Amino acid sequence: MEGGGGTLSEVHQNAKKLLFRSRANLERLEGPATAAASVAGADSELAFAVKKDITQIQSLCVEMDRLWRSVAAKPQRDLWKRKVEQIAEEAELLRESLEKYNSRNQTRMREARERAELLGRANGDSAHVLRIFDEEAQAEQSVRSSARELENANAIGVAILSSIHGQRERLKSAHRKALDVLNTVGISNSVLRLIERRNRVDQWIKYAGMLLTVIFLFAFVLWRH
Repeated sequence: MEGGGGTLSEVHQNAKKLLFRSRANLERLEGPATAAASVAGADSELAFAVKKDITQIQSLCVEMDRLWRSVAAKPQRDLWKRKVEQIAEEAELLRESLEKYNSRNQTRMREARERAELLGRANGDSAHVLRIFDEEAQAEQSVRSSARELENANAIGVAILSSIHGQRERLKSAHRKALDVLNTVGISNSVLRLIERRNRVDQWIKYAGMLLTVIFLFAFVLWRH
């Protein structure tokens, strides 16, 4: 039960630690104090960290999905399957919660920007406020771009692991077929050798019978005379 990232138990423990950290950071993001500060973009790095952890958890789920299939005992295999599915479901729920938070955060930023523009038109001095929100909008865009790159990298990793798993299964199938062919050839050779020995014995029996018949006839003729 070992893989490139360690044993199945070790990978599972790493995934659980990441889940705990992601859940705690997401609660910080959604807290009232952080929610008020998020309009100014103070939590951009924290949101990016949560997204990165969720992506890593999903990669670990792919690794665990490969590892639990190699468990010999069916009860343990079924147990690990349920554990991996539970981790994957929790990671998906965290991802959905993060997307909802990002959507709400973008709405708050847009509303704050609109208020700043209205305030600027009222007092003619909103350049500083608008510059702040422009910078935060750029930071938010950078976070989304980084998140998309992580998702793409994760998708590529999943495709590579799936391809390797498929190639391994095809190699196993080819190996089994080769062994079947070799076993068949071995059995056929044994049968052929047995037939050849039987033919030789039959020939010797035939020749012996002919010789005994000739001797018997010759003796019978001599006896009659």
